[in-house]
Amino acid sequence: MAVREILTVPDARLKLVSKPVEAVDDALRALMDDMVETMYEADGIGLAAIQVGVDKRVIVMDLSDDRDDPKYYVNPVITPLTEDLKPYQEGCLSVPDVFDDVERPVRVKVEYLDYDGEPREEIAEDLFAVCIQHEMDHLEGVVFIDYLSKLKRDRAVKKVQKLVRHRAAAE
Repeated sequence: MAVREILTVPDARLKLVSKPVEAVDDALRALMDDMVETMYEADGIGLAAIQVGVDKRVIVMDLSDDRDDPKYYVNPVITPLTEDLKPYQEGCLSVPDVFDDVERPVRVKVEYLDYDGEPREEIAEDLFAVCIQHEMDHLEGVVFIDYLSKLKRDRAVKKVQKLVRHRAAAE
């Protein structure tokens, strides 16, 4: 396993629509293992493959308190189960140190293949619903700041660029 570099806005690759996975094989499992290690290293709760530069429809998440229960979502499909929306303050590993409210459906159905390629289905609510929808957006080339006003979006990008420059200078 290896920690991979996480792309940050305004990297154009974050706008790519990810491609479906043909098969869950050892190479894909190695990618998912790297993604989990990368997510933990960055202190995140979710990561889409495109965020590490791989345009495949793969998401990893861990919402457990002890950070010891990673979940794997290959070729996920989400179906909203309600029209009720709720704002939730979101952040993103690709937009470090930026947080803002995004409204999303409060309950969704998630269909996907798991780590072993087995089909699964779950109902997501609360933080799980927010996180899976946030990560699904990445697979469609959408970053959470795309939901914000142009002014807020531009400020967020400038803040991230400044942070990245400072990190690079410190290395």
